Amino acid sequence: MNRYPRDFTGYGAAPVDPKWPNGARIAVQFVLNYEEGGENNILHGDAASEAFLSEIVGAAPWPGQRHWNMESIYDYGARAGFWRLHRLFTQAQVPVTVYGVASALARAPEQVEAMQTAGWEIASHGLKWIDYRDHSEEAEAADMAEAIRLHTEVTGEAPRGWYCGRTSANTVRLAAQTGAFDYVSDTYDDDLPYWSDIAGTEQLIIPYTLDCNDMRFATPQGFNSGDQFYTYLCDTFDALYAEGVAGAAKMMSVGLHCRLIGRPGRVQALARFLEYIKGFEGVWTPRRIEISDHWRSVHPPVACAHPSRMVRAEFVERFGSIFEHSTWIAERAFDLELGPAHDSAAGMHSALARMFRSASHAERLGVLTAHPDLAGKLAAAKSLTAESTSEQASAGLDALTDAERARFTELNTTYVAKHGFPFIIAVKDHTKDGILRAFETRIANDTDTEFTTACKQVERIARIRLDQIL
Repeated sequence: MNRYPRDFTGYGAAPVDPKWPNGARIAVQFVLNYEEGGENNILHGDAASEAFLSEIVGAAPWPGQRHWNMESIYDYGARAGFWRLHRLFTQAQVPVTVYGVASALARAPEQVEAMQTAGWEIASHGLKWIDYRDHSEEAEAADMAEAIRLHTEVTGEAPRGWYCGRTSANTVRLAAQTGAFDYVSDTYDDDLPYWSDIAGTEQLIIPYTLDCNDMRFATPQGFNSGDQFYTYLCDTFDALYAEGVAGAAKMMSVGLHCRLIGRPGRVQALARFLEYIKGFEGVWTPRRIEISDHWRSVHPPVACAHPSRMVRAEFVERFGSIFEHSTWIAERAFDLELGPAHDSAAGMHSALARMFRSASHAERLGVLTAHPDLAGKLAAAKSLTAESTSEQASAGLDALTDAERARFTELNTTYVAKHGFPFIIAVKDHTKDGILRAFETRIANDTDTEFTTACKQVERIARIRLDQIL
Protein backbone atom coordinates (compact mmCIF):
# COMPACT_ATOMS: atom_id res chain seq x y z
CA MET A 1 0.00 0.00 0.00
CA ASN A 2 1.16 3.52 -0.80
CA ARG A 3 0.73 5.15 2.59
CA TYR A 4 1.99 8.51 3.90
CA PRO A 5 2.45 8.64 7.68
CA ARG A 6 2.42 12.36 8.44
CA ASP A 7 -0.79 13.95 9.76
CA PHE A 8 -1.50 17.44 8.44
CA THR A 9 -5.07 17.57 9.74
CA GLY A 10 -4.98 17.58 13.53
CA TYR A 11 -8.04 19.20 15.07
CA GLY A 12 -8.76 21.16 11.90
CA ALA A 13 -10.86 24.30 11.80
CA ALA A 14 -12.64 23.61 15.09
CA PRO A 15 -10.17 22.55 17.82
CA VAL A 16 -11.52 20.52 20.70
CA ASP A 17 -12.40 22.43 23.86
CA PRO A 18 -9.81 21.19 26.37
CA LYS A 19 -12.11 22.04 29.29
CA TRP A 20 -9.18 22.97 31.48
CA PRO A 21 -9.87 22.81 35.24
CA ASN A 22 -11.89 25.71 36.65
CA GLY A 23 -12.56 27.01 33.16
CA ALA A 24 -8.95 28.13 32.64
CA ARG A 25 -8.38 30.02 29.42
CA ILE A 26 -4.85 28.75 28.97
CA ALA A 27 -2.54 26.11 30.40
CA VAL A 28 1.02 27.43 30.71
CA GLN A 29 3.46 24.62 31.36
CA PHE A 30 7.14 25.05 32.24
CA VAL A 31 9.71 22.37 31.43
CA LEU A 32 13.19 22.34 32.92
CA ASN A 33 15.56 20.15 30.92
CA TYR A 34 18.13 18.57 33.25
CA GLU A 35 20.93 17.35 30.98
CA GLU A 36 24.12 18.31 32.81
CA GLY A 37 26.22 15.18 33.24
CA GLY A 38 24.35 13.28 30.55
CA GLU A 39 25.75 15.07 27.50
CA ASN A 40 28.28 13.69 25.03
CA ASN A 41 31.60 13.20 26.81
CA ILE A 42 34.37 10.62 26.52
CA LEU A 43 33.99 10.24 30.32
CA HIS A 44 30.53 8.84 29.55
CA GLY A 45 31.80 6.42 26.94
CA ASP A 46 31.00 8.67 23.98
CA ALA A 47 33.24 9.15 20.98
CA ALA A 48 33.53 12.92 21.26
CA SER A 49 32.70 15.97 23.31
CA GLU A 50 29.34 17.78 23.29
CA ALA A 51 28.67 20.50 20.70
CA PHE A 52 25.01 21.36 21.26
CA LEU A 53 23.23 24.13 23.22
CA SER A 54 25.99 25.99 24.95
CA GLU A 55 27.50 29.47 24.99
CA ILE A 56 29.92 28.29 22.30
CA VAL A 57 27.66 28.85 19.29
CA GLY A 58 28.85 26.74 16.36
CA ALA A 59 30.94 24.44 18.52
CA ALA A 60 32.17 21.22 16.93
CA PRO A 61 32.69 17.84 18.64
CA TRP A 62 36.24 16.99 19.70
CA PRO A 63 36.68 13.31 18.80
CA GLY A 64 38.44 11.34 21.52
CA GLN A 65 39.03 14.42 23.69
CA ARG A 66 37.43 16.18 26.61
CA HIS A 67 36.34 19.74 25.86
CA TRP A 68 37.04 21.53 29.12
CA ASN A 69 35.19 24.74 28.21
CA MET A 70 32.13 22.85 27.09
CA GLU A 71 32.11 20.72 30.23
CA SER A 72 32.36 23.76 32.47
CA ILE A 73 29.44 25.44 30.70
CA TYR A 74 27.30 22.37 31.38
CA ASP A 75 28.66 22.24 34.94
CA TYR A 76 27.38 25.77 35.48
CA GLY A 77 23.86 24.54 34.82
CA ALA A 78 24.10 21.97 37.61
CA ARG A 79 26.13 24.04 40.07
CA ALA A 80 24.41 27.44 39.76
CA GLY A 81 21.70 27.62 37.12
CA PHE A 82 19.57 24.85 38.57
CA TRP A 83 19.47 26.39 42.02
CA ARG A 84 18.64 29.85 40.68
CA LEU A 85 15.68 28.38 38.80
CA HIS A 86 14.68 26.24 41.76
CA ARG A 87 14.44 29.35 43.94
CA LEU A 88 12.51 31.25 41.28
CA PHE A 89 9.83 28.61 40.71
CA THR A 90 9.40 27.56 44.32
CA GLN A 91 9.03 31.17 45.44
CA ALA A 92 6.51 31.79 42.65
CA GLN A 93 4.71 28.56 43.66
CA VAL A 94 4.70 27.40 40.06
CA PRO A 95 5.42 23.68 39.65
CA VAL A 96 7.49 22.45 36.72
CA THR A 97 8.09 19.26 34.84
CA VAL A 98 11.72 18.21 34.68
CA TYR A 99 12.88 16.39 31.58
CA GLY A 100 15.57 14.41 33.37
CA VAL A 101 18.31 12.59 31.50
CA ALA A 102 18.66 9.42 33.59
CA SER A 103 22.46 9.38 33.66
CA ALA A 104 22.48 13.09 34.57
CA LEU A 105 20.01 12.51 37.40
CA ALA A 106 22.19 9.71 38.73
CA ARG A 107 25.04 12.23 39.03
CA ALA A 108 22.88 14.85 40.77
CA PRO A 109 21.47 13.48 44.05
CA GLU A 110 21.01 16.90 45.68
CA GLN A 111 19.22 18.34 42.68
CA VAL A 112 16.93 15.31 42.45
CA GLU A 113 16.07 15.63 46.13
CA ALA A 114 15.26 19.32 45.60
CA MET A 115 13.03 18.52 42.62
CA GLN A 116 11.09 15.98 44.62
CA THR A 117 10.81 18.16 47.71
CA ALA A 118 9.32 20.90 45.51
CA GLY A 119 6.75 18.48 44.10
CA TRP A 120 8.10 18.72 40.59
CA GLU A 121 7.38 15.99 38.07
CA ILE A 122 10.47 14.22 36.77
CA ALA A 123 9.78 12.82 33.30
CA SER A 124 12.31 10.81 31.31
CA HIS A 125 14.63 12.64 28.95
CA GLY A 126 16.32 9.43 27.86
CA LEU A 127 19.40 7.64 29.11
CA LYS A 128 21.94 10.11 27.71
CA TRP A 129 21.70 13.54 26.07
CA ILE A 130 22.92 12.30 22.69
CA ASP A 131 21.63 12.17 19.13
CA TYR A 132 19.73 8.99 18.24
CA ARG A 133 19.24 9.63 14.52
CA ASP A 134 21.81 7.00 13.50
CA HIS A 135 21.04 4.41 16.18
CA SER A 136 19.52 1.09 15.24
CA GLU A 137 16.07 0.35 16.64
CA GLU A 138 17.56 -2.31 18.88
CA ALA A 139 20.20 0.01 20.33
CA GLU A 140 17.73 2.83 20.90
CA ALA A 141 15.19 0.50 22.50
CA ALA A 142 17.90 -0.85 24.80
CA ASP A 143 18.84 2.68 25.89
CA MET A 144 15.17 3.49 26.45
CA ALA A 145 14.73 0.46 28.67
CA GLU A 146 17.86 1.35 30.62
CA ALA A 147 16.65 4.95 30.95
CA ILE A 148 13.45 3.73 32.57
CA ARG A 149 15.33 1.35 34.87
CA LEU A 150 17.93 3.89 35.97
CA HIS A 151 15.36 6.67 36.36
CA THR A 152 13.29 4.43 38.63
CA GLU A 153 16.36 3.45 40.63
CA VAL A 154 17.49 7.07 41.09
CA THR A 155 14.13 8.73 41.81
CA GLY A 156 12.23 5.84 43.37
CA GLU A 157 9.46 6.15 40.78
CA ALA A 158 9.11 5.10 37.17
CA PRO A 159 8.78 8.04 34.76
CA ARG A 160 5.28 8.63 33.45
CA GLY A 161 6.30 11.03 30.69
CA TRP A 162 8.87 10.80 27.91
CA TYR A 163 10.82 13.32 25.85
CA CYS A 164 14.02 12.42 24.05
CA GLY A 165 14.53 15.55 21.97
CA ARG A 166 17.38 14.31 19.80
CA THR A 167 15.28 11.62 18.21
CA SER A 168 15.36 9.08 15.45
CA ALA A 169 12.38 8.35 13.22
CA ASN A 170 11.63 5.42 15.56
CA THR A 171 11.67 7.18 18.92
CA VAL A 172 7.97 7.97 19.36
CA ARG A 173 6.92 4.50 18.23
CA LEU A 174 9.43 2.81 20.50
CA ALA A 175 8.27 4.91 23.46
CA ALA A 176 4.63 4.05 22.77
CA GLN A 177 5.43 0.37 22.42
CA THR A 178 6.96 0.24 25.89
CA GLY A 179 3.52 0.90 27.36
CA ALA A 180 5.37 2.71 30.14
CA PHE A 181 4.43 6.31 29.45
CA ASP A 182 1.22 8.17 30.14
CA TYR A 183 2.34 10.73 27.59
CA VAL A 184 5.04 11.28 24.98
CA SER A 185 6.22 14.80 24.09
CA ASP A 186 8.56 14.22 21.13
CA THR A 187 6.42 16.30 18.76
CA TYR A 188 5.99 20.01 18.12
CA ASP A 189 2.89 19.79 15.95
CA ASP A 190 0.01 21.23 17.96
CA ASP A 191 -1.13 23.59 20.70
CA LEU A 192 -3.17 20.86 22.39
CA PRO A 193 -2.63 17.26 23.48
CA TYR A 194 -4.01 14.56 21.22
CA TRP A 195 -4.30 10.79 20.99
CA SER A 196 -2.30 8.96 18.36
CA ASP A 197 -2.77 5.37 17.28
CA ILE A 198 0.84 4.20 17.15
CA ALA A 199 1.46 0.59 16.22
CA GLY A 200 -1.94 -0.38 17.60
CA THR A 201 -1.47 1.57 20.83
CA GLU A 202 -3.48 4.69 21.73
CA GLN A 203 -0.72 6.97 22.96
CA LEU A 204 -1.35 10.40 24.43
CA ILE A 205 0.86 13.03 22.85
CA ILE A 206 1.53 16.31 24.67
CA PRO A 207 3.43 18.42 22.13
CA TYR A 208 6.49 20.36 23.23
CA THR A 209 8.04 23.57 21.87
CA LEU A 210 11.24 24.75 20.25
CA ASP A 211 10.15 28.37 19.80
CA CYS A 212 9.19 29.30 23.37
CA ASN A 213 12.46 27.75 24.38
CA ASP A 214 15.63 29.22 25.82
CA MET A 215 17.63 26.99 23.46
CA ARG A 216 17.35 29.91 21.04
CA PHE A 217 19.91 31.77 23.17
CA ALA A 218 22.39 29.21 21.82
CA THR A 219 21.38 29.07 18.15
CA PRO A 220 21.92 31.38 15.18
CA GLN A 221 19.13 33.93 14.74
CA GLY A 222 17.94 33.15 18.24
CA PHE A 223 17.44 35.38 21.27
CA ASN A 224 20.28 37.79 21.90
CA SER A 225 18.90 39.21 25.11
CA GLY A 226 16.44 38.43 27.85
CA ASP A 227 14.11 41.14 26.53
CA GLN A 228 13.69 39.25 23.26
CA PHE A 229 12.82 36.06 25.11
CA TYR A 230 10.39 37.89 27.39
CA THR A 231 8.68 39.63 24.48
CA TYR A 232 8.32 36.39 22.55
CA LEU A 233 6.83 34.59 25.55
CA CYS A 234 4.38 37.42 26.19
CA ASP A 235 3.30 37.59 22.56
CA THR A 236 2.71 33.84 22.51
CA PHE A 237 0.78 33.99 25.76
CA ASP A 238 -1.34 36.91 24.55
CA ALA A 239 -2.28 35.17 21.31
CA LEU A 240 -3.21 31.90 23.02
CA TYR A 241 -4.98 33.63 25.89
CA ALA A 242 -7.12 35.58 23.41
CA GLU A 243 -8.06 32.31 21.72
CA GLY A 244 -9.04 30.96 25.12
CA VAL A 245 -11.21 33.98 25.83
CA ALA A 246 -12.88 33.37 22.46
CA GLY A 247 -13.70 29.81 23.51
CA ALA A 248 -10.77 27.87 22.05
CA ALA A 249 -8.39 27.40 24.98
CA LYS A 250 -4.87 26.17 24.29
CA MET A 251 -1.67 24.99 25.96
CA MET A 252 1.59 26.93 26.04
CA SER A 253 4.83 25.08 26.72
CA VAL A 254 7.97 26.92 27.83
CA GLY A 255 11.25 25.01 27.46
CA LEU A 256 14.15 25.86 29.78
CA HIS A 257 17.71 24.69 30.42
CA CYS A 258 19.68 25.17 33.62
CA ARG A 259 22.85 26.32 31.81
CA LEU A 260 21.00 28.78 29.54
CA ILE A 261 18.12 30.57 31.25
CA GLY A 262 19.88 29.92 34.57
CA ARG A 263 22.41 32.66 33.75
CA PRO A 264 21.76 35.88 35.70
CA GLY A 265 21.56 37.96 32.54
CA ARG A 266 18.64 35.86 31.29
CA VAL A 267 16.74 34.65 34.31
CA GLN A 268 15.17 38.05 34.90
CA ALA A 269 13.24 37.65 31.64
CA LEU A 270 11.71 34.44 32.97
CA ALA A 271 10.95 36.09 36.30
CA ARG A 272 9.17 38.94 34.53
CA PHE A 273 7.14 36.51 32.49
CA LEU A 274 6.01 34.63 35.60
CA GLU A 275 4.92 37.95 37.06
CA TYR A 276 3.21 38.93 33.81
CA ILE A 277 0.92 35.91 33.61
CA LYS A 278 -0.15 36.39 37.22
CA GLY A 279 -2.01 39.47 36.03
CA PHE A 280 -4.53 37.41 34.07
CA GLU A 281 -7.55 35.41 35.24
CA GLY A 282 -7.93 31.79 34.25
CA VAL A 283 -4.26 30.84 33.91
CA TRP A 284 -3.47 27.25 34.85
CA THR A 285 0.19 26.36 35.44
CA PRO A 286 0.24 22.56 35.72
CA ARG A 287 2.93 19.96 35.45
CA ARG A 288 2.71 17.91 32.28
CA ILE A 289 1.49 14.88 34.16
CA GLU A 290 -1.49 16.90 35.34
CA ILE A 291 -2.30 17.80 31.75
CA SER A 292 -2.03 14.10 30.95
CA ASP A 293 -4.35 13.08 33.78
CA HIS A 294 -6.85 15.75 32.81
CA TRP A 295 -6.85 14.78 29.15
CA ARG A 296 -7.19 11.11 29.93
CA SER A 297 -10.18 11.85 32.16
CA VAL A 298 -11.98 14.46 30.06
CA HIS A 299 -10.90 13.46 26.55
CA PRO A 300 -10.31 9.69 26.51
CA PRO A 301 -9.43 8.10 23.16
CA VAL A 302 -12.41 7.51 20.90
CA ALA A 303 -12.45 4.55 18.55
CA CYS A 304 -12.80 5.63 14.92
CA ALA A 305 -12.28 4.23 11.46
CA HIS A 306 -8.90 4.59 9.80
CA PRO A 307 -9.49 4.12 6.05
CA SER A 308 -5.79 4.56 5.31
CA ARG A 309 -5.04 1.46 7.38
CA MET A 310 -7.69 -0.80 5.85
CA VAL A 311 -6.80 -3.69 3.57
CA ARG A 312 -8.19 -3.48 0.04
CA ALA A 313 -11.21 -5.74 0.57
CA GLU A 314 -12.36 -3.86 3.65
CA PHE A 315 -11.75 -0.50 2.00
CA VAL A 316 -13.75 -1.34 -1.11
CA GLU A 317 -16.58 -2.88 0.90
CA ARG A 318 -16.80 0.21 3.09
CA PHE A 319 -16.56 2.84 0.36
CA GLY A 320 -17.58 1.03 -2.83
CA SER A 321 -21.15 2.35 -2.68
CA ILE A 322 -20.30 5.98 -1.94
CA PHE A 323 -20.46 6.63 -5.68
CA GLU A 324 -23.60 4.81 -6.79
CA HIS A 325 -22.85 1.26 -8.03
CA SER A 326 -19.26 2.28 -8.87
CA THR A 327 -16.88 0.21 -6.78
CA TRP A 328 -14.09 0.93 -9.27
CA ILE A 329 -13.75 4.41 -7.77
CA ALA A 330 -12.96 2.96 -4.35
CA GLU A 331 -10.61 0.40 -5.91
CA ARG A 332 -8.61 3.14 -7.60
CA ALA A 333 -8.68 5.38 -4.52
CA PHE A 334 -7.14 2.58 -2.46
CA ASP A 335 -4.04 2.75 -4.64
CA LEU A 336 -3.50 6.45 -3.98
CA GLU A 337 -1.01 7.81 -1.44
CA LEU A 338 -3.32 7.74 1.59
CA GLY A 339 -2.54 8.66 5.17
CA PRO A 340 -4.01 10.15 8.35
CA ALA A 341 -5.28 13.13 6.35
CA HIS A 342 -7.69 10.75 4.60
CA ASP A 343 -9.11 9.22 7.78
CA SER A 344 -12.04 11.63 7.76
CA ALA A 345 -15.05 12.43 5.61
CA ALA A 346 -13.21 15.31 3.94
CA GLY A 347 -10.11 13.20 3.36
CA MET A 348 -11.93 10.23 1.91
CA HIS A 349 -14.08 12.48 -0.22
CA SER A 350 -10.93 14.01 -1.67
CA ALA A 351 -9.50 10.60 -2.54
CA LEU A 352 -12.70 9.24 -4.08
CA ALA A 353 -13.57 12.46 -5.93
CA ARG A 354 -10.09 12.58 -7.45
CA MET A 355 -10.67 9.18 -9.01
CA PHE A 356 -14.09 10.22 -10.29
CA ARG A 357 -12.75 13.49 -11.76
CA SER A 358 -9.79 11.82 -13.44
CA ALA A 359 -11.94 9.09 -15.01
CA SER A 360 -12.90 9.12 -18.68
CA HIS A 361 -16.09 10.79 -19.84
CA ALA A 362 -17.60 7.37 -20.48
CA GLU A 363 -16.76 6.19 -16.97
CA ARG A 364 -18.26 9.27 -15.37
CA LEU A 365 -21.35 8.89 -17.55
CA GLY A 366 -21.59 5.34 -16.23
CA VAL A 367 -21.71 6.71 -12.68
CA LEU A 368 -24.48 9.11 -13.66
CA THR A 369 -26.56 6.41 -15.35
CA ALA A 370 -26.11 4.18 -12.31
CA HIS A 371 -28.20 6.64 -10.29
CA PRO A 372 -31.91 5.90 -10.02
CA ASP A 373 -34.69 8.22 -11.13
CA LEU A 374 -36.05 10.39 -8.37
CA ALA A 375 -39.25 8.83 -7.04
CA GLY A 376 -39.12 6.48 -10.00
CA LYS A 377 -39.95 2.82 -10.54
CA LEU A 378 -37.06 1.49 -8.47
CA ALA A 379 -38.23 3.53 -5.51
CA ALA A 380 -41.77 2.27 -5.92
CA ALA A 381 -40.50 -1.29 -6.09
CA LYS A 382 -38.27 -0.66 -3.07
CA SER A 383 -35.23 -1.67 -5.14
CA LEU A 384 -32.99 1.31 -4.38
CA THR A 385 -29.70 0.97 -2.58
CA ALA A 386 -29.88 1.59 1.15
CA GLU A 387 -28.20 4.98 0.67
CA SER A 388 -30.62 6.11 -2.05
CA THR A 389 -33.63 4.87 -0.10
CA SER A 390 -32.63 6.91 2.93
CA GLU A 391 -31.80 9.99 0.86
CA GLN A 392 -35.06 10.03 -1.08
CA ALA A 393 -37.03 9.42 2.09
CA SER A 394 -35.31 12.36 3.79
CA ALA A 395 -36.94 14.70 1.27
CA GLY A 396 -40.32 13.00 1.43
CA LEU A 397 -39.98 11.41 -2.00
CA ASP A 398 -41.24 8.11 -0.61
CA ALA A 399 -44.60 9.64 0.28
CA LEU A 400 -45.79 11.49 -2.83
CA THR A 401 -49.35 12.21 -3.84
CA ASP A 402 -50.54 10.70 -7.11
CA ALA A 403 -50.20 14.11 -8.77
CA GLU A 404 -46.65 14.59 -7.48
CA ARG A 405 -45.63 11.13 -8.59
CA ALA A 406 -47.04 11.76 -12.04
CA ARG A 407 -45.11 15.05 -12.28
CA PHE A 408 -41.84 13.39 -11.27
CA THR A 409 -42.43 10.60 -13.80
CA GLU A 410 -43.05 13.14 -16.54
CA LEU A 411 -39.93 15.13 -15.67
CA ASN A 412 -37.77 12.00 -15.40
CA THR A 413 -38.85 10.81 -18.83
CA THR A 414 -38.24 14.18 -20.48
CA TYR A 415 -34.88 14.72 -18.75
CA VAL A 416 -33.44 11.30 -19.63
CA ALA A 417 -34.67 11.60 -23.21
CA LYS A 418 -32.86 14.92 -23.59
CA HIS A 419 -29.63 14.30 -21.65
CA GLY A 420 -29.15 10.54 -21.61
CA PHE A 421 -28.80 10.17 -17.83
CA PRO A 422 -31.08 10.58 -14.81
CA PHE A 423 -31.64 13.87 -13.03
CA ILE A 424 -29.28 13.88 -10.06
CA ILE A 425 -29.46 16.18 -7.06
CA ALA A 426 -28.30 15.90 -3.46
CA VAL A 427 -31.79 15.60 -2.04
CA LYS A 428 -30.63 16.06 1.55
CA ASP A 429 -29.78 19.66 0.68
CA HIS A 430 -33.34 20.40 -0.47
CA THR A 431 -37.03 20.11 0.29
CA LYS A 432 -39.40 18.28 -2.03
CA ASP A 433 -40.62 21.57 -3.50
CA GLY A 434 -37.04 22.78 -3.97
CA ILE A 435 -36.15 19.58 -5.79
CA LEU A 436 -39.08 20.04 -8.16
CA ARG A 437 -38.07 23.64 -8.88
CA ALA A 438 -34.47 22.59 -9.60
CA PHE A 439 -35.74 19.78 -11.81
CA GLU A 440 -37.88 22.14 -13.85
CA THR A 441 -35.03 24.66 -14.19
CA ARG A 442 -32.19 22.28 -15.03
CA ILE A 443 -34.13 20.30 -17.61
CA ALA A 444 -33.71 23.26 -19.94
CA ASN A 445 -29.88 23.22 -19.72
CA ASP A 446 -27.77 21.99 -22.60
CA THR A 447 -26.36 18.51 -22.03
CA ASP A 448 -22.74 19.58 -21.49
CA THR A 449 -23.79 22.01 -18.77
CA GLU A 450 -26.05 19.45 -17.22
CA PHE A 451 -23.35 16.77 -17.30
CA THR A 452 -21.06 19.08 -15.33
CA THR A 453 -23.84 19.95 -12.89
CA ALA A 454 -24.79 16.31 -12.39
CA CYS A 455 -21.15 15.36 -11.71
CA LYS A 456 -20.91 18.03 -9.02
CA GLN A 457 -24.12 16.72 -7.47
CA VAL A 458 -22.71 13.18 -7.49
CA GLU A 459 -19.70 14.47 -5.57
CA ARG A 460 -21.96 16.29 -3.13
CA ILE A 461 -23.98 13.12 -2.54
CA ALA A 462 -20.74 11.25 -1.89
CA ARG A 463 -19.69 13.79 0.75
CA ILE A 464 -23.06 13.51 2.50
CA ARG A 465 -22.75 9.74 2.57
CA LEU A 466 -19.22 9.91 3.97
CA ASP A 467 -20.30 12.37 6.67
CA GLN A 468 -22.73 9.73 7.87
CA ILE A 469 -20.17 6.94 8.28
CA LEU A 470 -16.92 8.74 9.26
